[in-house]
Amino acid sequence: MSILIRGGTLVTASETFKSDILLEGEKIARIGLDLEPGSAQVIDASERLILPGGVDPHVHLDLPMFDTVSSDDHYSGHKAAAFGGTTTAMDFVPMASALSRESETSAVEAPGIFQHSVDLWMKKAEKAAIDYSFHMNLTRFDETIAKEIPSLMKMGIQTLKVFTAYNGRLRLDDGSIFRALRIARENGMLMMAHCENGDVIEALVADALAAGHSEPKYHALTRPAWGAVEATLRMAAMAGQADSPVYIVHMNAGGEVDMLQYARQRGVKVMGETCPQYLFFTEDDLSRPDGARWICSPPVRTEADNARLWEGLSSGVLQTIGTDHCPFFSDGSRPIVYEGSEVAIPGKELGKHDFTKIPNGLPGIQDRMPVLWTKGVNSGKITPNQFVAYMSTNPARIFGLYPRKGALLEASDADIVIWDAGKKVKYGLAHSHQRTDYNLYEGWELTGYPEKVFLRGSLIVDGEQWLGKRGAGQFLKRSEGELL
Repeated sequence: MSILIRGGTLVTASETFKSDILLEGEKIARIGLDLEPGSAQVIDASERLILPGGVDPHVHLDLPMFDTVSSDDHYSGHKAAAFGGTTTAMDFVPMASALSRESETSAVEAPGIFQHSVDLWMKKAEKAAIDYSFHMNLTRFDETIAKEIPSLMKMGIQTLKVFTAYNGRLRLDDGSIFRALRIARENGMLMMAHCENGDVIEALVADALAAGHSEPKYHALTRPAWGAVEATLRMAAMAGQADSPVYIVHMNAGGEVDMLQYARQRGVKVMGETCPQYLFFTEDDLSRPDGARWICSPPVRTEADNARLWEGLSSGVLQTIGTDHCPFFSDGSRPIVYEGSEVAIPGKELGKHDFTKIPNGLPGIQDRMPVLWTKGVNSGKITPNQFVAYMSTNPARIFGLYPRKGALLEASDADIVIWDAGKKVKYGLAHSHQRTDYNLYEGWELTGYPEKVFLRGSLIVDGEQWLGKRGAGQFLKRSEGELL
């Protein structure tokens, strides 16, 4: 089926111009003025903007944590993403437990640990409603794993994520990270890094609990910003010494922007991502009666950090805005109704008496584009073209999906958002399709909202109507990305 979107204003990462856009099958067939419709269905986009579908480079769906699991899976999370204008999401695959093909109790690391881990996540993603890809968490390192890392490229996964925190669970030592960086360089892969100081966190958490401090605010107080700043520079330094690119995820502190700028000015191949929560919320939110709702790792910081991160976006020091979408119920003992059925999943209430047991994560996959349009574009902090770059084009380029994704170009996938820049919405839980019981942006007055969303030429969101399908999303094999 052909669709002609007529009379809209196309917004790309570099240009804004009036044009028609013809979709044929799953692709963009033609872009130009006064295109003849022929037998195509015509959609009038006068007074509307045409954007490429959003690409969220950082989400966690169906992720086990503590004694529960993140409340959005690869269907509900993808559906919510689509309502916010996002048509591609990138999830993280945890490394499976040590396995042996001879015996489940053997301590020998089985060959194919990455393939096994990816297979488990592929099974979870069979219900995907938008297109998706994976990053691979690298949370153990030895000679066997080192030899297997290149196999990820054959699976279409060109990214590894390491942690400088979560001692004894996820963290690698610096020597292992450095070796992995060199393997990544040799194989055209990209390292991603969660940057905090795990040793300092462990000491401060122990001190807080010993002193009887269990309130949510101590989640932030035991993970100081200096640890993120120091770890970001340390990670950039290792990348520089390995001559390998690195992508710093969820940058949350103003000093991290300073470190990113410092390293980039000195030729280090380092890129940075921030998330909406780090632009709007602060440690003070954790002191609210419902402060557990704002607990994520790394934590939200201060107004000064918010401001410096905005400067990083305005000036182009940062490269992307992801969400780190990892939602939990505020009170999982009370069910919500989702698609006609009651759902209750244990959530933040698990840490009612101990901040270390509160699941770390926030909803955001639907909120990202509408909130950032109002607070970023409408406020003049970023331009419409920067908005498209951060939300879509840059992550597509960095992660080896461009120009199939993140582009309004002939032969690109017809992932398209018809955007009503004048639509006013009082936002919150009533508009949210994220499968949880609260919204961080409750009551916010937004101006600018998706009107129609297409995935590979198929209309999946039409106003408040969901036309997408469980299982319609495709896994995207990725090749070597670009350094921005």
